[in-house]
Amino acid sequence: MFNRFRSMPATAMVAVLGCALMTTATPAAAREKPKKEEAGKGTTIAVSKGFAPAAKKMGTAVGDKDAAALQAAIGEGETSASTNEDRYWLAFYKLQLGILNKDQALQAQGLDTMLDSGLTPAEQAGIYNFFSGRFAYSAKDYAKAIQRLEAAKAAGSTESGLNVILMDSYLNAGQVDQGWTIAKAEIEAHRAAGHVPPEDLYVRPAQAFQKANRTEDLLDALTMRVQDHPNPAIWRNTLYILLQQAGGNKDMNLDILRLMRAAGAMTERPEYSEYASLATEAGFPGEVVAVVRSGQSAGVIPRNDQFFGNILESQGPRAQSDAAALAADATKPATLANPKTARATADALVGNGDYAKAIPLYEAALNAGADPLTQYRLGVAQALAGRSDAAVATLSKVQGNRARLAQLWSIHAKTKAATSVAAAPATGS
Repeated sequence: MFNRFRSMPATAMVAVLGCALMTTATPAAAREKPKKEEAGKGTTIAVSKGFAPAAKKMGTAVGDKDAAALQAAIGEGETSASTNEDRYWLAFYKLQLGILNKDQALQAQGLDTMLDSGLTPAEQAGIYNFFSGRFAYSAKDYAKAIQRLEAAKAAGSTESGLNVILMDSYLNAGQVDQGWTIAKAEIEAHRAAGHVPPEDLYVRPAQAFQKANRTEDLLDALTMRVQDHPNPAIWRNTLYILLQQAGGNKDMNLDILRLMRAAGAMTERPEYSEYASLATEAGFPGEVVAVVRSGQSAGVIPRNDQFFGNILESQGPRAQSDAAALAADATKPATLANPKTARATADALVGNGDYAKAIPLYEAALNAGADPLTQYRLGVAQALAGRSDAAVATLSKVQGNRARLAQLWSIHAKTKAATSVAAAPATGS
């Protein structure tokens, strides 16, 4: 009987994606001189004569890191500020007071007043806009966060976390495509620098795509994620969503579970139960036995499990007799001449682990006429046989409902090949 192990409600699907947004650094002390600063094109921001005494007191208090004195001087300055320049400096010192008191609201207020004044020097525009945007993001004012963070980028800011916060601001504002565009650019930048991109760059867009019911875009993000983070847990999460999408297509579910097994991502008893049930229905006793034994070896299936013990008892003898028949059929000219028989024989050989023997049969079937399923199964056999380059080339031609699965098998083949190369011992000259 066909047993499904999937029962996760839609409301719990976000948990599958895992991983929360990374945190960013809190602002350091401002990088300005207290009395005047250089603005664009050599101009200065000068204070009025009436505001100068208060400005001097504020500057001294900042230098002494005396929050109480700074608070008093700011109060004095609020009564004597008369020009836009004065108000700019008053806002600057409020920013300093906010930093001293760790008062984020006051920091945000000071930054906003400075930026809105139009007097912010070009060399400070990047960092001021960045932190203003960061504070807006924390307050969930995503429209403002986008405005400030885009301004920070335009000003040349290189602050850590800028693109991640900007991406998430777009996503939270419902502008999913803009957020994904930023994420992909950041992913490529990390790859080009030889770094593994952080998971947030895939997870946050994936969650947004899921919320918007954009399944193909969700799978695009998760496919990129597993390419850069090919660990069993992430393989499992990605393939789980493919299983959800496949629904009652038993043949597709079996192919997905085969990749889950190859990626080492089968970790629970129900998965083995569904796999064994599907393979039994499909008539692959050798594969059924292999799956159950792999579950036992992994410690997922207890050796005394009666359900799986019954499966081995019924499928074991069949597997032995089928193996002998398959070995004889695989080399018969009649098998190679009949595309349907050739593919069925090759499928059974793959189930038995005879990948190399299956490849010529798939090739013979494919030569008789283009068939997306045979194309796919050939690529899988090549991948399992360790012929990664051939597998990638074959799988790249797969079209139809297994195109996504073919893409994931290509990633698995490349990862396995790269791991083998890395693990190979160095040879002496």
